[in-house]
Amino acid sequence: MKPTQQDMARLLGITTVTIRNWRKSKPYLYEIIMKGFAFEEAVKKAQQNADELKTLEEEFKTKK
Repeated sequence: MKPTQQDMARLLGITTVTIRNWRKSKPYLYEIIMKGFAFEEAVKKAQQNADELKTLEEEFKTKK
């Protein structure tokens, strides 16, 4: 699940207004922060996929 601006602000200890201000006045900082959250989400998805593959592998081994 993609975090909302409110979620991101809470995690960073800032307000959503600060995030919006960074988007306008500090676009490079905003981009770095957004990429960080996207990376975290991609890692979570990759772990879920790995877990699912491990489960399928175990199911396949028990059916032999």
